[in-house]
Amino acid sequence: MGSFVHPIVGRHSAGLLACTLSLAMAGCAVGPDFVAPKPAAPADWASWRSGDTSLVTPVDASSPLQADWWKAFHDPVLDSLEARAFAASPDLQKAALHFAQSRAQRSTVAAQQWPAADLSASENRQRISEYSASTRIAEGLGPEKKELIDLLSQPFNVYQAGFDASWELDLWGRVRRSVEAADADVAQQAALLDQAWLSVASDVARNYFQLRTTQRQIQLTRDDIDAMAQRLQIIQVRVDAGTIDHVDLAQQRAELSALQAQLPGLLVQAGAYENQIALLLGEHPGTLHDTLQPVVEGTRPLPPDLTPGVPSEVAARRPDIRAAEQRLRNATAGIGIAKADLYPNVSIGAQFGYESYLSGKFADWGSRTWSIGPSLSLPLFDHGRRQSVVQLRELQQQEAAVDYHRTVLQAWQEIDDALNGYASYRQETQKLVERARSTDEAYKLIQVKYDAGTVDFLAVLDSHRSYLQARRDLAASQGQLDIQFVAVNKAVGNVPMQSAGLADMHP
Repeated sequence: MGSFVHPIVGRHSAGLLACTLSLAMAGCAVGPDFVAPKPAAPADWASWRSGDTSLVTPVDASSPLQADWWKAFHDPVLDSLEARAFAASPDLQKAALHFAQSRAQRSTVAAQQWPAADLSASENRQRISEYSASTRIAEGLGPEKKELIDLLSQPFNVYQAGFDASWELDLWGRVRRSVEAADADVAQQAALLDQAWLSVASDVARNYFQLRTTQRQIQLTRDDIDAMAQRLQIIQVRVDAGTIDHVDLAQQRAELSALQAQLPGLLVQAGAYENQIALLLGEHPGTLHDTLQPVVEGTRPLPPDLTPGVPSEVAARRPDIRAAEQRLRNATAGIGIAKADLYPNVSIGAQFGYESYLSGKFADWGSRTWSIGPSLSLPLFDHGRRQSVVQLRELQQQEAAVDYHRTVLQAWQEIDDALNGYASYRQETQKLVERARSTDEAYKLIQVKYDAGTVDFLAVLDSHRSYLQARRDLAASQGQLDIQFVAVNKAVGNVPMQSAGLADMHP
């Protein structure tokens, strides 16, 4: 700002300017400084668990997390859907725009730390009223009054050009706290963007597994209907032959109708899951119909063992905990902003330019005009409004602290529920695999006996139906196990690799 001090400025003005600048350099930021809280976490994965001890399974915390965790299923269709969702998801696009807006807002706030300068120029044609305050000076001139008023009221041109600069001295840290709050908002939006990445990846995988499970249930239900229809034909033949009465026939028809009634609902569910996946990919209904055709699956391996990482790292990694921490940081900075408004506001202004009503004299040194100096705004009395704002910001900080604590508690609840659910369905699936294997062996033995003529075909059909029901139960359990694997990765905040690099963009 020293370049604005013209040689004509007196020692008093220069000294006041130097004093003001010294205060600006020595200014402090009022209000509390933010101290990042350390989220609570158990010492190991066996602690902080509810439910039966049989659900506490060993967890490998030493192996690194697989960021693209859905690739553990080795399903090229799922991999393709995830890639398409990351490229076109409306939810991701919205979160990315919020992140970009927060960065733009941060730049706007940070610009207040520096002087603002403007150039201006104008040319105006003016006429002063004969009865304006400017012509009142002619009232005491007597006979020359009219000539002077006529002269003053004649139209004339005014030529102006100048340079203006101003700078608010951040003596109490209002601007610095505002930048701190803006930084917290950027970090919060970055965490929410990570949350959007994780949610999209989880929602695509969850709906995909639900769709595949429903498709398997549809196929098994159709197989069961075919087997029951064959059994009904045999019973009908026996009724016609008089070997059995109509009660068995009526019961079989009722059972077949009940099974057939389940099929439309399964078809509706499959369509709903397909549409949900299309929505996540930003596509209209029907776009993925060919891509998501049912597939013939063999024996499906269990999902891999869990490797969620070290518990303390998990707590710090979850996007919702990071976002809650930044909301607390923002609220803490808000106290400093409110307290700074209790103190005087000092700013420095400077102006230099030219003004003339004669175009030929506009560039003359005598047409110059300038001003420089600080201005002071001191709050005196506002009926306690500013102090009430400080109190409000302090209460908001307390609320943010409570919200952070609740977010951490909810995170560990979700992790515990996900781990228990995964352990439960893993145990259930293992038992149902054994059941399916046993019913398959029983079905094959019954077929051998039927071929030997020791049992009739009804026994074969009954054994086949037991085998199909075991497969249906196994398919449902496997689907739930896959979904619980997704839930665990979401609960521990396993953000996809595609979002990596955003941390480098944070201020």
